[in-house]
Amino acid sequence: MFISLPYKTNVNTNKVRIIAKRTITDYYTKNPNSKKALENWYNITLKKNWENFNDIKNTFNSVDSVGNNLFVFNIKGNQYRLIVRIFFVPSIVYIRFIGTHKEYDKITNIKTL
Repeated sequence: MFISLPYKTNVNTNKVRIIAKRTITDYYTKNPNSKKALENWYNITLKKNWENFNDIKNTFNSVDSVGNNLFVFNIKGNQYRLIVRIFFVPSIVYIRFIGTHKEYDKITNIKTL
């Protein structure tokens, strides 16, 4: 006799997984002026289940796609830049860079992040 047991998972398929919040908290601990804006980005993003760039753009109008699954967000009126790599399936966002606009401008090859 075959008995089917319910499949349980700890993964919430309705939300994105952000790796890693500690990167954000470490940054705003050193740069307290960025805290509110970065926490806002994090909390909004955590609730999303983006399927494509248009979905991201509908959430954050100032986001740019720079190729290689990398997306650049303007944070706090473009005072800061946040670069993430997004894998739409399985809804994972990897934080690759957080910095001021000036620090962002020093990146020579964004696609290698």
